[in-house]
Amino acid sequence: MKIAFSKPSVPAEGAIAVGVLEGKVLLPTALSLDVAAKGGLARAIAASRFEGKKGQTLMLLAPAGLTLSRVLLVGLGKAKEIDVQGAQTFGGTVVAQLQSSGEAEVAIAVDAIEGSPLATSEFAVQAAFGARLRSYRFDKYMTKQKKEDKPSLKRINLLAEAFATAKTAFAAVDKVADGVLFTRDMVSEPANVIHPESLAELAQSLGDLGVEVEVLGEKQMKKLGMGALLGVGQGSDRESKLVVMRWQGAAKKDEAPIAFIGKGVTFDSGGISIKPAGGMEDMKWDMAGAGAVLGVLKALAGRKAKVNAIGVVGLVENMPSGTAQRPGDVVTSMSGQTIEVINTDAEGRLVLADALWYTQDRFKPKAMIDLATLTGAIIISLGHEYAGLFASDDKLADRLAAAGKAVGEQLWRLPLGEAYDKQIKSDIADMKNTGGREGGSITAAQFLKRFTNDVTWAHLDIAGMAWSKKDTATCPKGATAFGVRLLDRLVTDYYEDKGEK
Repeated sequence: MKIAFSKPSVPAEGAIAVGVLEGKVLLPTALSLDVAAKGGLARAIAASRFEGKKGQTLMLLAPAGLTLSRVLLVGLGKAKEIDVQGAQTFGGTVVAQLQSSGEAEVAIAVDAIEGSPLATSEFAVQAAFGARLRSYRFDKYMTKQKKEDKPSLKRINLLAEAFATAKTAFAAVDKVADGVLFTRDMVSEPANVIHPESLAELAQSLGDLGVEVEVLGEKQMKKLGMGALLGVGQGSDRESKLVVMRWQGAAKKDEAPIAFIGKGVTFDSGGISIKPAGGMEDMKWDMAGAGAVLGVLKALAGRKAKVNAIGVVGLVENMPSGTAQRPGDVVTSMSGQTIEVINTDAEGRLVLADALWYTQDRFKPKAMIDLATLTGAIIISLGHEYAGLFASDDKLADRLAAAGKAVGEQLWRLPLGEAYDKQIKSDIADMKNTGGREGGSITAAQFLKRFTNDVTWAHLDIAGMAWSKKDTATCPKGATAFGVRLLDRLVTDYYEDKGEK
């Protein structure tokens, strides 16, 4: 979909979308349209239940006096509450309403709004960002779509007085959208398409943006002693991989990087501790943490972020077979610590154990953040509203929470502590990979902490946020790419330019 910016003018054809403040207050563009339509818009609003509340819409065939085909009124809510997310919701709502309407083009009027904290140019940028995110569709395997189900919208034109400023600013934001959609594609693909080898190949495509990409195979990982990661994939015909991505954007190339580590279980059957059949198809997206890491590296490289960043993803397929890992097996991690495998369906933490150790040992990062669809327990705790946040450092936790709030990817911090750590004590090894049902997300985080070697670290359990079963303002149901925007914002606010603030 093409997104453009231009000076305000009423188009002669196609559709136009305009904002309305709560209380049915028409903005300047809507007022000028209403004059041309001889009061038609005002009469339509008065006859409806449309009040201008955030997210409300009223679709109208263009009244007499206008050559347009449609006018879409979108509620903006109260002026003082129109923030970045409100602007994105505006743009996303326009696309959701018109994407399959038959319209090929829509003009979105972005007026100066008295009392709003956003400048007009920023409002235009964020509306365009929301529109692009909501325009996403994963329909490559649909061969018999009806015409009315296919998207018709091809072009969005943002009308704003500060259109030149907005166009320039959008260039960087558009690269973040590239990262988000890249991740959504990966997570949406079935497991016969996305597996360790093919996901590693996708990571190598980031080399075109200047990212250094290195792929380690099983022989190399065996030499490094990665028994925890390799044990998870030993039941699969697919070779496990560890992908290392490096973006050197800081002025000082030797400056300590920030590191992102992702769980990449491309299909999780549970292994010998096999999952129930119902819903197992969802386990194609058990690699969403790795997908988010690839997406944020694409975003950072695409916008030429002034930061040194490392991405490390452990890619495995967890399958039952005659060679699969068994409950009761003991494996030795790269750190030298031994792990009793109580449940082969608690596999993600085994993958991350070696990935975390490798990252801190090789790159000496200033901070490590891992993302993983790690536990079903986090969904019981937080539902699908927040991802779980665990951290060894209050400052990093606060930064992540602030970045998440700013982009609408909310985090909720949960505790860590010695009492939880005792739950993973093993009778025959240094630790076991599960700690029982109580506090399952916390004991999983405690397990990971043992492999961070006191490096500043945070763990994001995104199991409840990686996939949405309903449409939202900026994301159709399906893969969300949760974490890409959050981590990009974290870098922007705290780690870019002159290093950590």
